[in-house]
Amino acid sequence: MIKRLFFAVTTLAVLLTGCKDNDSFSASPDQRLTFSVDTVKMDTLFSAVPSSTYNFWAFNRSGNGIRIKSVRLERGNQSGFRVNVDGTFLNPLANDLELRSDDSLRIFVEATTHENMQPEPQLVEDNLLFTLESGVEQRVNLRTVSWDAEKMTNLVVSSDMTIESERPIVVYGDGIRVEKDVTLTVKNTTLYFHGNAGIVVEGRLEAEGCLFRGDRLDHMFDYLPYDRVSGQWQGITLLPKVASCEMKRCEIRSACDGIMADSAVVKLNNTVIHNCRGYGLFASDSEVVVDGCQISNTLNDCLAVLGCQATVDHTTLAQFYPLSANRGFAINFGKTEKPLKLNCTNTLITGYNDDVLLGEPRVAEQTEYVFENCLIRTPVVNDADAFKDIVWEKTDDEWSGEKHFERVDADNLIYDFRIKAESPAYTKGIGWIREEDKKE
Repeated sequence: MIKRLFFAVTTLAVLLTGCKDNDSFSASPDQRLTFSVDTVKMDTLFSAVPSSTYNFWAFNRSGNGIRIKSVRLERGNQSGFRVNVDGTFLNPLANDLELRSDDSLRIFVEATTHENMQPEPQLVEDNLLFTLESGVEQRVNLRTVSWDAEKMTNLVVSSDMTIESERPIVVYGDGIRVEKDVTLTVKNTTLYFHGNAGIVVEGRLEAEGCLFRGDRLDHMFDYLPYDRVSGQWQGITLLPKVASCEMKRCEIRSACDGIMADSAVVKLNNTVIHNCRGYGLFASDSEVVVDGCQISNTLNDCLAVLGCQATVDHTTLAQFYPLSANRGFAINFGKTEKPLKLNCTNTLITGYNDDVLLGEPRVAEQTEYVFENCLIRTPVVNDADAFKDIVWEKTDDEWSGEKHFERVDADNLIYDFRIKAESPAYTKGIGWIREEDKKE
């Protein structure tokens, strides 16, 4: 019985294989491939930096087998695209491929573009040409945008230095280190940091009109660019007792920690720290000034000032970090070995949780703080000396931030924390209201 069953199965397999081997191939010009896309649109790339891998499919739905005489790039290797067709790299082409009826080929595409010597991003494109046995030529367009960038790896700033560039700067290795008694000045520049890179400051960092972010320009998903994903680079670290950082009109986003300061000086003006996988600004035993800023969406506290001499004015602290329910506070204040002195005025302090404020009770000469003309999402505190002219926000008043802000889209991780005119914070001049948003 077993022998007869084995014989039957073997015979069936041979017959099926024979049927497959005998599929007819057609050289008719009417028999063509079908592609899953007509254009492969890749994300913006820095020149000379390899892209992620993209892929698409070629299907044979013609009813007959199709022989592909060759697959090649129209521009050869000039455009910087690299193609693998079903396991075969184009070098410079793939020859004599067969695609049976109802079968498919998977094609993988990467690119490393050449420098284009232009200040603006430039379109780079090529065509992937499929020449069939019939002589019919089909094509899929490949395109990306290439951006020339300056590159820095393990930069050590050992004497006063200024960085100002119209071109983006991509930072590799451990990033940038500013040595003691040295000032690094960065102006009107965008710095893109690779995963393990950041800035470590033992001296002084001064920045104006700058963006600090990760270097991934591609997408995690179709709807989600990596720039909206926290933890893309290491952030800025100020070493104890010697370092200082002053920023005006800057933005730090998608870092592990925005700024970490220990016994340092931090002064921020018209600056945004957003979407960090750790803290926004963490300062211990430091001098801190935060004036007209936004610190938002951090896994840990947006602003932590412990044992600091701190002033916070006309600032928005918005704790709507979407990727964990165990998020930190919008503001965390208390003493360490040194006393705390905090003066917080005209500041919007809100978030998802019922209470986004964490601090220690006031103790003379140890913990002193004043909140005045602020909107705070926390249970009412009966301390008229410490909390003056406060709008107390409860869960029933607002939950998602949509009452206050232009856009809070947790599904797509898109946030616009400009304050709406209908927000109670707007009418009282609370929070960061940019000059261009102010009404007469």
